[in-house]
Amino acid sequence: MNLLVTGGAGFIGSHLCEELLELGHVVTALDNFSNGNQSNVAHLREDPNFRLIEGDCSHVPTVDPLIKKNDVVFHLAAVLGVKHCVDSPLKVIKENLSGTSTILESAARYNKRVVFASSSEVYGKSESLPYKEDGDRLLGSTHVHRWCYSTAKSMEEHLCLAYGKEGLPVTILRYFNAYGPRANDSIYGGVVPIFVKAAIENKEITLFGDGTQSRCFTFVKDTAKATALVLEKDTDQQIINIGTNEGTSIAELATIVKTCTQSSSPIKQISYEEAYGEGFEDMRKRIPCIEKARNLLNFVPETDLIEGIQALVNSYQKTNLSYP
Repeated sequence: MNLLVTGGAGFIGSHLCEELLELGHVVTALDNFSNGNQSNVAHLREDPNFRLIEGDCSHVPTVDPLIKKNDVVFHLAAVLGVKHCVDSPLKVIKENLSGTSTILESAARYNKRVVFASSSEVYGKSESLPYKEDGDRLLGSTHVHRWCYSTAKSMEEHLCLAYGKEGLPVTILRYFNAYGPRANDSIYGGVVPIFVKAAIENKEITLFGDGTQSRCFTFVKDTAKATALVLEKDTDQQIINIGTNEGTSIAELATIVKTCTQSSSPIKQISYEEAYGEGFEDMRKRIPCIEKARNLLNFVPETDLIEGIQALVNSYQKTNLSYP
């Protein structure tokens, strides 16, 4: 098949391009390089079935002909990261909604299947664990910009399902804390690459809050594999959690990273207020129910946390910490 991946030079997007090429598909990656990097897909440029196009997914003259030529659109392009939410909420809201709206409108025009990359952030601070795809969401006040990304992704999901109601084949995947090679701490904002970089440099590892909050970290190649599996299955109008259900506290993560890197980094705790400003909110635990991924996609994560962190460490050391 001919496949379009928006955000294809990004962290998850580049791994998805790899996975799709290995499966024998023809892949076009669209990226404006605000998050992505050409070096993430440099090793793919010699593949005759791969093409990289610089452009914005909200630009209709760029997007429309690409969608017309491709069979399926994997829409991964997004403005993301907690820091972006706090510092640039307007950008997070406008650019995410604009890009997804443009993609869906063109896809509907040519009746092309869309696989939309959403986020575990949509669950907000719900304590109804494990998170089920049809479960209620719980968000804080609109005065707290922390929740603008969650709100934007939720609205994008509504858009997908609304187009789906009109006949567009759409699948929504909610990613849970992907990490691994090519994760950039300054762009993606994930805690794993932040800790790994600090540990390799023997710099201070900083925990926000008391460190007992936990997340389910999913190796990026598992995330990409699950995403590609959608091509083989009937998942129209489905929302599917993609992740592992094995929780790890942030304090435990710091210890694991230190062990994997044999680092002498000290571990320091600071308050959320000190990190993000007054009024910041976070959730204590975030655990997905992964029954739908298992039943619909026959997907089970394969990479344990230590193995995945070691792969990330190795990738950073090979590039002397110049992020690929």
